[in-house]
Amino acid sequence: MIYLQLFWEFFKTGLFAIGGGLATLPFLKEVSLRYPWFTPNDLLDMIAVSESTPGPIGVNTATYAGYHAAGIPGALVATTSLVLPSVVIILLVARALTRFRSSPLVQHAFYGLRPASAGLIFGAMFEVFAVSLLHTERWTGLSSLSAVFNLPAILFFLLLTLGIRKLPRLHPIWFILAGAVCGILFQF
Repeated sequence: MIYLQLFWEFFKTGLFAIGGGLATLPFLKEVSLRYPWFTPNDLLDMIAVSESTPGPIGVNTATYAGYHAAGIPGALVATTSLVLPSVVIILLVARALTRFRSSPLVQHAFYGLRPASAGLIFGAMFEVFAVSLLHTERWTGLSSLSAVFNLPAILFFLLLTLGIRKLPRLHPIWFILAGAVCGILFQF
């Protein structure tokens, strides 16, 4: 039964998350709320690890959730079911695209998918931003507004943003390492 649940949830995620790894995050959050395979906080950790390791976020998360739920077979089922819709769709589109490549209807359809993909990615970015830089659990009304902001994290985010703009030749691994160190320090 667990294998069918893994297959179905990650198949739906792979089918409807148009736009890549970050577009899977709203779907993965829903999975984390519905099943005990991983928590929303685990999802944030998986995003951090997935962004700094090879492989797409959705695939890494599916593998983790499947392994956590049902060991190695669960990891294989979840990962396969996540990528299966993409493989099938790519095969069908590749076959049809050669015939209808110059069709205005096909070009408009692809153009129409861009805002949906951008919206999913923006939603995921906003969610990561809110969890990383705000203490939303402290919100009790306007009088608690100052307690909601995680000032050290916000200041670090701003400094990092300026650093990226001012130091464009600095290798990205240094920013990843700085983020990891600050994440550890901000835990205390």
